Amino acid sequence: MFNKFMFDVGREGSVIRELNDFGKQRAKSLGKDYVFDFSIGDPCVPAPHKVQKTIAALAEDPDTISIHGYTSAHGLDETREAVSRGIQRRFDFRLPSELIYMTCGASAALAISINALCESGDEFILCAPYFTEYPVYVKAAGGTPISVPFTQNFDIDLDAMEAAITPRTKAVIVNSPNNPSGKIYSQTLIEKLSALLERKSEQLKTHIYIISDEPYRELAYDGATVPYIPLYYANTVVCYSYSKTLSLPGERIGYVAVSPKAYMCRELFCAIQGAGRALGYVCAPALAQRVVAKCEDAAPDLAAYAQNRKLMYDGLIAAGFECAPPDGAFYILMKAPDGDSKALSLRARDLGLLIVPGDDFAAKGYCRVAYCVDKGRILRSLPLFKTLREYY
Repeated sequence: MFNKFMFDVGREGSVIRELNDFGKQRAKSLGKDYVFDFSIGDPCVPAPHKVQKTIAALAEDPDTISIHGYTSAHGLDETREAVSRGIQRRFDFRLPSELIYMTCGASAALAISINALCESGDEFILCAPYFTEYPVYVKAAGGTPISVPFTQNFDIDLDAMEAAITPRTKAVIVNSPNNPSGKIYSQTLIEKLSALLERKSEQLKTHIYIISDEPYRELAYDGATVPYIPLYYANTVVCYSYSKTLSLPGERIGYVAVSPKAYMCRELFCAIQGAGRALGYVCAPALAQRVVAKCEDAAPDLAAYAQNRKLMYDGLIAAGFECAPPDGAFYILMKAPDGDSKALSLRARDLGLLIVPGDDFAAKGYCRVAYCVDKGRILRSLPLFKTLREYY
């Protein structure tokens, strides 16, 4: 009677969203002071002043029909041109505006890109740990997700990657800074990955793409730099979101950008437009597109995130937990003392601490802690984390 795959996805739900909804209900019944929600990556810093000022000005524009009306399916020319200029300015890489497709955030960008590339029997390699929805997007497109494990320090295991590549491999999904680990893949690692994919593509007489998922690109600490993958690998599709950079997650604005060096880049972009049409992702939010056009160069307040990162990491270590030190994004992976991350998440929930078990991230034995909350909430939560550790 129903699509079984869609039914199963809806019934299972997202563990992140379920915890977040639980926290909202608990806050209603017990009060916000009894809930310490570290489940979801919702920015805690306000949007940059330039963004807020631009939104206010657009809202006051008397020509509301133009402001809120439909845009072209691929997005406003002025927005795509602003994105193109931003890429040129930051990375010294020319990516023409006609190869940029505006989307409803990075999730839509990923779903569109995967559907555009996927043919029957194709495999998509996921670099663990990875965002929980990657397998859903791949399966919904008719592809097969292949998980490649991480190394001890949460890098990509290149030996395992090579072993996983087959003639059916269509793309590798890379996420750096990484959700959930906060890991930034180094330039050396990206160069080695690129060389491996080039060699395997030639050997197998195929074209393997990288889908670079980049919603956390600007959230990098201690002077860390995030390699821009199109500089190192020709067959790259970039999926970007302004949710974290501009603190606009609910406005759902991002883009897909096809490298002009990619194999059959124009045809691939045509397939991306077709996937957007087939999935119903046409005309990303018009107001948000206009904000991006005027604020593409706005930067997030890294100081608040950096302070939270130190407080949370140092506090968890002091409580006796083993954690992976994050380079970027706003997540920490905390190791379950007995290896059972689901049990750890349930015990934490009893204390009012909402942390996400890592199983769906392909990080079994770890829980993800999102520190994009106000500083006071972190400080008040640390004694509870100490109590949690005492269970073991």
